[in-house]
Amino acid sequence: MNDLIALDTVDLVLSLGLIGIAIALSLWRKLGLEKQLAYSAVRSLMQLIAIGYILDIVFAIDNWLVVLAILGVMIAIASVVTRNRIDQKLPGLLSTVILSLVASSAFTLGYVILLIVQPDQWYEPQYLIPLAGMLFGNAMNSASLAGDRLLNSINQNRGEIETYLSLGATGKQAISGYQQEAIRTGLIPTLNNMMVMGLVSLPGMFTGQILGGSNPRDAASYQILILFAIVLVNLSTTILITEGIYKRFFNRDEQLIM
Repeated sequence: MNDLIALDTVDLVLSLGLIGIAIALSLWRKLGLEKQLAYSAVRSLMQLIAIGYILDIVFAIDNWLVVLAILGVMIAIASVVTRNRIDQKLPGLLSTVILSLVASSAFTLGYVILLIVQPDQWYEPQYLIPLAGMLFGNAMNSASLAGDRLLNSINQNRGEIETYLSLGATGKQAISGYQQEAIRTGLIPTLNNMMVMGLVSLPGMFTGQILGGSNPRDAASYQILILFAIVLVNLSTTILITEGIYKRFFNRDEQLIM
């Protein structure tokens, strides 16, 4: 395999031509997406360049406190974004999101790093930060889908839920169907991707490793690891966030309080 072909400043400028073509297409079709495309492109460009320099420094320092600080910032941003994507601003929702993301991601990362990858140092930034980023991003999307679905279901079916409660059902029993549907909703994008991965789509980590010169078989092995880790973190996150939302809607006497 050949080494990675590095892209210089000129190449990045030429890359902007792709966005320029997209903006031109939006203008041609009168879609009104020009400002959004330009803003998103500039923002992502600045963020990626900045994180490239930051991680270069973090890799050079190689200190577990610095690595954990980076992960803390990532999980904090992911939690805020997840909370903002859920339409209803439920009191205490942010803390529920944080606990769900931290618990599910910590368990999954621990399993992957300590039992499978086993780097020389558990906090090896080359492995821990990229793996955490992929897990955080996917867990964030699943949590927002599941949380939004459950909140909307409870609000739209309060009469039915109260009927169940009046007949002696617990709060858990009254919303179990809505919770299960919310969890399934959060997993739909992941399951859909799994069905076509390798046949229709080549995921980012797989293509990135091949571009970097890795053997395709090694790249496939890492992608399988990441894929299964994403399934676990997404499922556990959706379970935890729906449990947290359920507990905020019912008191100890199993009464619907919101």
